[in-house]
Amino acid sequence: MVNEQKSISVETLDKLHTSGAGYDVLRYVGLPDLFGTESDTLLYFMGKNLARKLETRTIDDIVFFFDKMGWGKLDLYKEKKKGMTFHLMADAVVYRLNAPIDAEFRLEAGFLAEAVQIIKGRQSECQESINQKLAQIEFSVMYID
Repeated sequence: MVNEQKSISVETLDKLHTSGAGYDVLRYVGLPDLFGTESDTLLYFMGKNLARKLETRTIDDIVFFFDKMGWGKLDLYKEKKKGMTFHLMADAVVYRLNAPIDAEFRLEAGFLAEAVQIIKGRQSECQESINQKLAQIEFSVMYID
């Protein structure tokens, strides 16, 4: 029997709180070990699936979600006909980039791709690039329809 879960409001995140490094250990040690060479792809699709479970209606909802997840401060940098560009910066990003782990942002990219697709009603994919010097992540969400 498949456990179908209805979507949840992003405001629900205000009721959840965890402190410590547990999330990071699972994210950067446990999951890549479990997923193996397919880790990047599976994390991307995990992010897309997560976006489907949440009621994101606006870009502000996405920004709120990133903040509540501890992923960092997300800003919509540019919006064009073919897509959107977001920047992610925060102390959390600096710590991740400076930690002795292979920091990646595939989960965030997948979440952004799907959340934008839901909000805009246009099929979307997302690529991320890391600017080590600025400790900034740039997400390019491209419409593919």
